[in-house]
Amino acid sequence: MVKKITTAEFNSMDKSGVSVLDFNATWCGPCKMLAPVLEEVSEELADQAKFYSIDTDENPDLAKEYGIMNIPAVIILKDGQKVDMNIGFVPKDNLKEFVSKNL
Repeated sequence: MVKKITTAEFNSMDKSGVSVLDFNATWCGPCKMLAPVLEEVSEELADQAKFYSIDTDENPDLAKEYGIMNIPAVIILKDGQKVDMNIGFVPKDNLKEFVSKNL
């Protein structure tokens, strides 16, 4: 399950392990296409990573902190440290492979 979070929630959450951050916006077409794909991947990898959705319009400081210039942007964190990033829509198999290689 992908959990929608705010900057405050992100700053106070446990960042141990692998976290997948999906930076998006409600007006973004590719973001809308990626959301159900990410949901499927999150269900398949739920025991290996935590999945979060972050609206860049509602959380501009967090988007700036991670250097988000284009959306959708999927960032992988390991114990709070950014280890990888993917920009734009990708099919399910590609997204699952992207997340899996960073577990």
